[in-house]
Order: sequence, then structure tokens, then C-alpha cells
Amino acid sequence: MPDTDLSHFVNGYTSTAFDLLIALLLGALIGLQRGWASRDKEAGARVAGIRTYTLTALTGAIAGLLSFEISTWVLPAMLLFVTAISVTGYYLQASHSHNFSITGVIGLILTFCFGAMVMADLAVIAAMAAVITTLILENKKEIHALLNKLREHELDAALRLLLISVVLLPLLPKEGFGPGGVINLYEIWWLVVLIAAVSFIGYFAVRIAGKRKGLIFTSLFAGLSSSTALTLHFSRQARQTPSDIPILAAGILLACGTMFPRVLLYCFVIFPELAMALLLPMLAMTVSLYLPAGIIYLRFHDNDVSQPEKGSNPLELQSAVMLGGLMVVILLLASKLQDYMGDAGIYILAAGSGVTDVDAISLLLSRLALADTISLATAATGVVIAVMVNNLVKTGIAMSIGRIALGWRVLLPMLLSLLSGVALLQFAGS
Repeated sequence: MPDTDLSHFVNGYTSTAFDLLIALLLGALIGLQRGWASRDKEAGARVAGIRTYTLTALTGAIAGLLSFEISTWVLPAMLLFVTAISVTGYYLQASHSHNFSITGVIGLILTFCFGAMVMADLAVIAAMAAVITTLILENKKEIHALLNKLREHELDAALRLLLISVVLLPLLPKEGFGPGGVINLYEIWWLVVLIAAVSFIGYFAVRIAGKRKGLIFTSLFAGLSSSTALTLHFSRQARQTPSDIPILAAGILLACGTMFPRVLLYCFVIFPELAMALLLPMLAMTVSLYLPAGIIYLRFHDNDVSQPEKGSNPLELQSAVMLGGLMVVILLLASKLQDYMGDAGIYILAAGSGVTDVDAISLLLSRLALADTISLATAATGVVIAVMVNNLVKTGIAMSIGRIALGWRVLLPMLLSLLSGVALLQFAGS
């Protein structure tokens, strides 16, 4: 045998042996967890432990190898055989223990498949899937506890988020239409999904932690979902309990400060260059609100205040559709205002949009800058104008609905934040 052929022969067998070893280790990983979970049972009382899972993964790997060398029917035949054995074993166990869970059956079948995947040059994916499978098996109590805490409207919100992202988004056309082709339904709905997802995460961050994490955690993550809602709630509470005004002001400042990183995240996802242009102004505006909020909290952290109720659906399809419609209107207005008024029209639109919402205008300005419809400087200035107006509106809510003492505690840091943002934006543009 020539040296070249011998080298290929040796390398081939070495690679095959290495793949078999990987399959063994993946089976042992899952088997280790299953064996640990049933370690208190007597020998022979459990259907499958570490040895069974390890050998099952090896069986899958050998079946995959033989399917390449002998017949493609070897793999499905062995899969049926392993399934039949595992179902029989767990059925006999269930008849005595009255435990009708099929998790063990699924685990064995998956372990067999992971072994076969390794032989199909999918070792990395098999390893990832095996680790995730082990984590799911290990965290049974935690997963069930989380499920018990989940409310019906929250499950409905999660399914709605999947509907608008996984189902509806791929169906939308990606071609632009309308004046100048500015309306792209796919891109607009993708932005809606992004906003909904961030708000969804903020909702559940507050929901899972609850009051145990206190005002700081709640206010920070309220800025991901709705800092306006928290401002309104705390302003009303300030009128009822004046003694809590300092700590309520700290919560409002924290929530409003979180809006800046949120907008920065949106811009980074769409157009990273715009996010870099906004980095220093947004950072300064954030610190200008976080710092006084932190000082107030350190002085009055013993006060116990109630948080906004989270009973409403965190994701409504009607709200998502309205948000998409708002984006279309903003795009059309931006196109017309820029034609007639230039950059000044964009700034007027940003200020008007900031009265009610900063997400839509920030994302759309990012998109326009990415398409080179407006300049980077114009987009950055428009975003800063929108967030400034939005925070001024929330300051007005605090002063009008809450007491004057609350309004002043919010107003002064807000003005400092706005001035620092404008100064650094001009410095970055010069």
C-alpha cells in the first residue's frame, strides 16, 4: 500500500474513532444528569442511567456510520428499535410507579440522534443540543415553578410576539413602494417587532423580580417598556403620599435615563454608525439622570413605594398595528417635509413625534440615514430632539399631576441632561 493511501487510511479511522468518542461523551453528559436525578433508587429500579445513555449515543453513532457504509435503512431501523425498547421499559416502570412522564423516552431518543448527528459531521450542533437538553432535564423544578407563575395574558403576549415575528414578518414584501419607494412593509414591521421585543423583555424583567428587587431594578427596566407609564404612576402617588416624593423622583429619573440606552440600542441594530455618533451625547444624558437619582436613593432608600401594576397584556396586536401605521405616516411626512423644508422639516417631525413616542422616530431616522436619504448629522440631531421633547413631556407630567416638589426634583436633572446632550452633540459634529 503506497504511503499516501496508508496516510488517508489511518486519518480516516482516527477521525471515525474521534467522532465515536464525542458521541460517547455526549451520551455520558446526559446520562450523568439522569443518573444523578435517580441516584437514590435501588440498582435495577431505574430504566436508564449513565451507562444506558452513553451506550445509546454510541449506538446512534454506529448506526449513522453503518448507514453510510451498508444501507441508509440501518439508521431508521435502529432508531425504531431504540424507541421500542425505551417505550417498553418506561411503560413497565409506569405500571408500577404510576409516573406517566415520557421525558425519559424522549431523552433516550434524543441521545441516539445526537450520536447519529456526530457521524453526519454535525458534532458542534449535536454538542450544543446535548448541553441544552441536559440543562432542561436538570432544571425541572425551576421550569415548572416558572410555568406556575406565568399568567394567562402573559402567555398570550408571548404567542402574539411569535406571531408577529415568526409568522407575519416573513410573509411581508421586501420591495419598497409609495413616494420615492420609502415604504417597505418588511422593514417597517421588523422595526415594530424590535420595539415589541424590547418592551416585552422590560415587562418580564420587572414581573419576574417584583418588589423584592426594589425601586432601582423596577425603574430601570420600566425604561425598557414604558417610562411614561411609570412617570404617570409615580406622579399620582406623589400627590397621595408627599413623604415619598424624593424616592419617587429618583424612580422617574432612573426610568427616563434608561430611555437613552434603549434608543441607542435601536440605532445600533439599524445603523451602527449613527449609534457611535450618538454615544457620547446619550451617555452624558444618561449619567446626568442616573447620578442625581442615585444620590436621592442613597438618602431615602428606606421608603417603600408601590410599583405600577403589570396586569395588562404586555403585547397587544392592535398596538403593534397602530405602531406600524405610525411609522408609515412618519416616513411619508419625513419625505414631504424634507422636500419642502430640508433638515428643518426632519427636526420638526422629530419634535412632534417625541411628544408621544421616541422609538418609532429613532428607528426610522436610523433607517433613513442608513439609506443615505438624510445625513448622519441630521439623523443624530433628530434623535436627540425627539428624546429631549419626550423627557420634557414627562417632566410636565410630574409637575402637573404630581406636586411641585416632585416637579422640581425631576426638572433640574432633566435640564442638565438636555444641556449636556446638546453640548456634546455639537462638539461631536464640529
